[in-house]
Amino acid sequence: MDLVFIDGLSFALILLIMAVAAIYSEKSGVVNLAIEGLQGFGAFIGALTAILITHYTNDSSSSWIMYVALLAAMVGGMVYSMLHAVLCVKFQSNQVISGVVINILSVALTGFLTSVINQAITGQASNKFMVGVSPRFDVPYLKDIPVIGALFKSMYPFEIIILVIVFIAWYVLYKTSFGMHLRACGENPHAVDAAGGNVNKTRFIAVMVSGALSGLGGMCVAYSISAQFSPTIYMGYGYLAIAAMIFGNWRIIPTTLACFFFGFARSGGYKLCLVLGLSSNVSELLMMLPYVLTLLLLVFFSKNTHAPAAGGQPFDKGRR
Repeated sequence: MDLVFIDGLSFALILLIMAVAAIYSEKSGVVNLAIEGLQGFGAFIGALTAILITHYTNDSSSSWIMYVALLAAMVGGMVYSMLHAVLCVKFQSNQVISGVVINILSVALTGFLTSVINQAITGQASNKFMVGVSPRFDVPYLKDIPVIGALFKSMYPFEIIILVIVFIAWYVLYKTSFGMHLRACGENPHAVDAAGGNVNKTRFIAVMVSGALSGLGGMCVAYSISAQFSPTIYMGYGYLAIAAMIFGNWRIIPTTLACFFFGFARSGGYKLCLVLGLSSNVSELLMMLPYVLTLLLLVFFSKNTHAPAAGGQPFDKGRR
């Protein structure tokens, strides 16, 4: 039972940070289907940073390398997200098409660059960076609580980082003037412009924040679920995070609950496979449980969701 809580929590928090990334972009009025590509490129930059540090220092055990890699992944995701921001905010391109293209470009670009860099460093044209698994820790006293104490066992350090960032993101979005302006840009951008606000600047910043958080999520996948970076390790996670955002009605707290539901559904399905001794083919089928639940939930609850009124609409002063 402990395994369900431990694995479910880590996966749920990774989904959550990417879902919050999507919320920031879409609340500003920019539809962001590029979460998958942003997390992939961010993870590539983070993994590359870790590999280069390890290669030139011959030190692969220091924990500080992981924190540098997480920071580098945030920077990489933020820089890559500027492509989406420029296309959608400055050139007013179709936001859905831009997001899909950025996802495709990310897979192709990171796969090519990873092979080239591995060829130069190791002499083998592999499309994977081996970064290892993050160390884990138990939270004293809390881990001894019956049943839910498992949530505080074998935690990854990045889980605490994600929780802190999500709280800060919630506070900024709902308790600060910047957050109010950001949300207003997604509901009534012309009112923001009439009040003297800079709609395009706010949207640009929101997309960059989205890229930074997505990159962090991608690097967390590399350090936990797979212990490596490759262009395919994060396939589907970005879209699942977007589905959690929609199910959470573009609000952080309900989205958090949705992410926890998906996370524990995934770990519960895996645990069920182990208990029943099912074959690998059946276990892979049960690992699809979060995606099946996503489809069912969206079918029954999509009528009650309300996307930002100006979401997907380029801002044009002349239409005021």
